Amino acid sequence: METILVLKNLDKKYGSIHAVNDLSFEIKKGNVYGILGPNGSGKSTTLGIILNVVNKTSGEFSWFNGTKSTHEALKKVGAIIERPNFYPYMTAKQNLKLVCKIKEVSTQNIDDKLKAVNLFHRRDSKFSTFSLGMKQRLAIASALLNDPEVLLLDEPTNGLDPQGIHEIREIIKTIAINGTTILLASHLLDEVEKVCSHVVVIRNGVKLYEGRTEEMTASNGFFDLKTEGNQDKLESLLENFEGIYSIKKEADGKFIAILNRDISAAELNAYLFQNNVVLSHLVKRKPSLEQQFLTLTNSKS
Repeated sequence: METILVLKNLDKKYGSIHAVNDLSFEIKKGNVYGILGPNGSGKSTTLGIILNVVNKTSGEFSWFNGTKSTHEALKKVGAIIERPNFYPYMTAKQNLKLVCKIKEVSTQNIDDKLKAVNLFHRRDSKFSTFSLGMKQRLAIASALLNDPEVLLLDEPTNGLDPQGIHEIREIIKTIAINGTTILLASHLLDEVEKVCSHVVVIRNGVKLYEGRTEEMTASNGFFDLKTEGNQDKLESLLENFEGIYSIKKEADGKFIAILNRDISAAELNAYLFQNNVVLSHLVKRKPSLEQQFLTLTNSKS
């Protein structure tokens, strides 16, 4: 599969702030990648670097296996990394014609791109009359005007209502089905889980995980368990049980035990019973993306 983008030991410092820290990953053609991390984790800075609008401190990146200069490669890239910036007194179509002039591309695609984002029926409406979701969809249309091979989106559903979020996600899925490679930065777990085939998790500019989204949740799972007896003893026994990666105590007294090997409920229950702890609740579950994300971002230093 063709390599679209490679980041190698990428670093960006703003004084004492290490925004991107030795970041390396690859983007392959035809996939939807999510850069997932809390606000301030370095997602937007990373996109800025590969779009040549933010200068890196060190490291390197290359587009299309290094066969093209960054300047030439970016002609094949569409991006939205800031809030849509269109003229409010101009119509949707007039704004896109202006974008075509700036990008030096044909205006022949405008109607098709408006249809792709479900705005063709509003092509002659002024931008000032658009809802926030419609403005974001028009921005996606503008990013598609040069028929890019790669689309970069920074928090594309930020601030939208549920209907707007759903519309943007469906548009992203359709664009991906048509063969465009997508790199999406988001702090929303639900967004990445529903839209992205691959995920890169970062915190404080450091990569914590890279792989298929489905593989991130296909681990050994976790137990939630509870005792009506000595909770301190239960916690101590869990901490010393080989195969438990981490534990967390919930407000209701229940414990969440994340596993790093396959452990049956019977095995754990027998171990605790032999050590005089009787459980009132024991369930083994498959982790959600949220559980895995919280485990990664809370456990790594």
